[in-house]
Amino acid sequence: QVQLVESGGGLVQPGGSLRLSCVASNIIFSIYTMAWFRQAPGKQRELVASITNTGWTNYADSVKGRFTISRDNTKSTMYLQMNSLNAEDTAVYYCNAGATNRVFWGQGTQVTVSS
Repeated sequence: QVQLVESGGGLVQPGGSLRLSCVASNIIFSIYTMAWFRQAPGKQRELVASITNTGWTNYADSVKGRFTISRDNTKSTMYLQMNSLNAEDTAVYYCNAGATNRVFWGQGTQVTVSS
């Protein structure tokens, strides 16, 4: 059974930082494009950042220059370093793994930015 387990969420003050992790199991991690999505209350789920199996990255305009996505194929783990957080970043963050005809989601981790 494929599992994507996120961790690292929590409460942080505006301007602070968090690092999210997503550990994958029971998939050939290295062949998947990995991504972070987020969903704020009352809003649609949106793409935050993605990283292909070759390391090409893509970011939503709202997080460019503040967030960094990375992956460690030896650990089947993806990361999202989030800096300069603001209230608009408050959401549940989901890990996503995608390959041809296969898409998997994690359960999500809550990120709350508040003073």
